[in-house]
Amino acid sequence: MNSDLFAAENMATQATAPGMVQQNAKSLKYALDGECYARQGSMIAYRGDLHFEKKGQGVGKFLKRAVTGEGLALMAVRGRGEVWFAHEAANCFIVDLAAGDGLTINGRNVLCFDASLSYEIEIVKGAGMIGGGLFNSVFSGQGKLGVMCEGNPVVIPVSPQSPVFVDTDAVVGWSSALRTGLHRSQSLGSMLRGGSGEAVQLRLDGEGFVIVRPSELRPEKSAGN
Repeated sequence: MNSDLFAAENMATQATAPGMVQQNAKSLKYALDGECYARQGSMIAYRGDLHFEKKGQGVGKFLKRAVTGEGLALMAVRGRGEVWFAHEAANCFIVDLAAGDGLTINGRNVLCFDASLSYEIEIVKGAGMIGGGLFNSVFSGQGKLGVMCEGNPVVIPVSPQSPVFVDTDAVVGWSSALRTGLHRSQSLGSMLRGGSGEAVQLRLDGEGFVIVRPSELRPEKSAGN
């Protein structure tokens, strides 16, 4: 049988080492001999002796999810084999965290991650309830994190001399060492007259980077669905 469908870049090959690798722009493959965590419902295929279970969040994380709607519903994948993860054909990327690194990322952009990583759901410092309550997941430790983004992301360096302002509906994540706060780019009078639709942004200061998606979050996606 002949077809471009069977081109080498589309064919799955046997893993040569355990861990997370890029299958293609839209999916990640995880060669597992133990345990990893992934977004619930993100498995698209697997082979081997694998088991999938809803991951308990613990009382603290469960209450934070209930209050914040942070949308990081996880499953544990255990066993030995290979599993492929994807979500709605979003672009997928692997972030390799070293000891001392930290990444603050929106729960809706998490696809899968090594069990060696830890995460906490935290309020975005400086935003508080003024921004309606902004919450993200902070990953730390040593290991790989699979993230996803609708469209090609824009990664913007942040320096002490050049703070960056981002739309809260477009931001994917940022270096957790950055300082955050809300910035109002319109006068009160302009807002009362209808405004530009860009009244408040998230400000990031310090040394690091911020990742944004090429469009604002659609309302139906706000709960991480």
